[in-house]
Amino acid sequence: MTTHLEPVTFGERPLRIEDVLALANRQAPTQLQGDAAYRQRIAKGAQFLDSLLDKEGVIYGVTTGYGDSCVVAVPLQHVEALPRHLYTFHGCGLGKLLDAQATRAVLAARLQSLCHGVSGVRVELLERLHAFLEHDVLPLIPEEGSVGASGDLTPLSYVAATLSGEREVMFRGERRQAADVHRELGWDPLVLRPKEALALMNGTAVMTGLACLAFARADYLLQLATRITALNVVALQGNPEHFDERLFAAKPHPGQMQVAAWLRKDLAIDAPTAPLHRLQDRYSLRCAPHVLGVLADSLNWLRSFIEIELNSANDNPIIDAEEERVLHGGHFYGGHIAFAMDSLKTLVANVADLLDRQLALLVDVRYNHGLPSNLSGAPADRAMINHGFKAVQIGTSAWTAEALKNTMPASVFSRSTECHNQDKVSMGTIAARDAIRVLELTEQVAAATLLAANQGVWLRAQAEDARALPPALAAMHEELAKDFPPVIEDRALEGELRLCLQRIAEQHWRLHA
Repeated sequence: MTTHLEPVTFGERPLRIEDVLALANRQAPTQLQGDAAYRQRIAKGAQFLDSLLDKEGVIYGVTTGYGDSCVVAVPLQHVEALPRHLYTFHGCGLGKLLDAQATRAVLAARLQSLCHGVSGVRVELLERLHAFLEHDVLPLIPEEGSVGASGDLTPLSYVAATLSGEREVMFRGERRQAADVHRELGWDPLVLRPKEALALMNGTAVMTGLACLAFARADYLLQLATRITALNVVALQGNPEHFDERLFAAKPHPGQMQVAAWLRKDLAIDAPTAPLHRLQDRYSLRCAPHVLGVLADSLNWLRSFIEIELNSANDNPIIDAEEERVLHGGHFYGGHIAFAMDSLKTLVANVADLLDRQLALLVDVRYNHGLPSNLSGAPADRAMINHGFKAVQIGTSAWTAEALKNTMPASVFSRSTECHNQDKVSMGTIAARDAIRVLELTEQVAAATLLAANQGVWLRAQAEDARALPPALAAMHEELAKDFPPVIEDRALEGELRLCLQRIAEQHWRLHA
């Protein structure tokens, strides 16, 4: 575990997306707020619930059944058994398992919500959930089965069950029974108290954890797409005046202006330029700030939606121990995350489309202004049997098409479910999963276009009248050359594309931020 960041503290202090990302990547230690006043405030909620039980008060999910079954009273002698039944009958998730990074993000999101102290859980539950993060005990969570209200019930049941010593976890690289890991660590599995299973499951932690990861990936992709565009302006002998500061002052969307500024810096636009061959480039170059600027301008409100959800109590009911009230509502509804993720996947897919069009220009001798067909670096006597980036461009078209297809908004596909109690649901978790998939595909497009752009820059540099690259692009070109040599004789590029994707996932290149 790398610990180069300050500890992330769960408690009254709000978390940022970057905190969740640091925890998801095991780059920061964690701690639980431990002052006596805070611990007492948490404990007071559970104590208040116990006092209501003593008075035989009616509390949803504590002395009643769940969902549509809220009209069914649960006798006090069965109240203790109810939490286990909740996570047991929700153990029906399917699909792939969330990976380790996503699972840590989910645990962080759920812990932060419960730390508000209005969920009626014990301090011991917060401590054990924190210990899961600290010791990297990761519940195996199927990603499919949530409609996003009443929160992420089915996937979060795997968190509740593993805290109780049931089902399976990933621990130290091995798939293990949760009970065995508890014994190894010297822990007693939790016996969840009334309301605790509901508090763990009846929230938006899966969609919110995934949203934090999606945001971070989109933020880096924005910078990478800008750098790729700059490389393609050089490779295609584009007109850098399309990014003039005075031009963007006339249409001052801040994110659009930022992208144009990054391009000016990358292209050293204030330096002397070669005579222009044309006044206007095709839209995928000329309008790149306008396309990428929409994503740049959207990140702030996307951050707001995600971080408010991350730092909110999003279960039901809310337990107000100070006023001794139980507030029944619908904070498990993930509409804000659903809309944010539906929006993000459209923004990101447009980046795929932009880069795909730039690559189409690079490989086509009708539009690439003198570069070889398909960017092949083969000498003339072998040019007829070499095809360079031809298949890479076909693959890129496939990935782009799939990304665009996946932009159908999930949030408009609400399905009435659970005996029409959950008759309007958010589909936020599906939207978040869609966003991650669109990001995966768009990163593949970015990897392909980056390698092609780098090839185009190398080919352009072979000309007798080649100009020196601007400093930022020269440094990037030199660094890329270490892993991705020029394509002279045809070779299978899958391995290099996968390495490039790994570099993108690691945010390997320092770009504009």
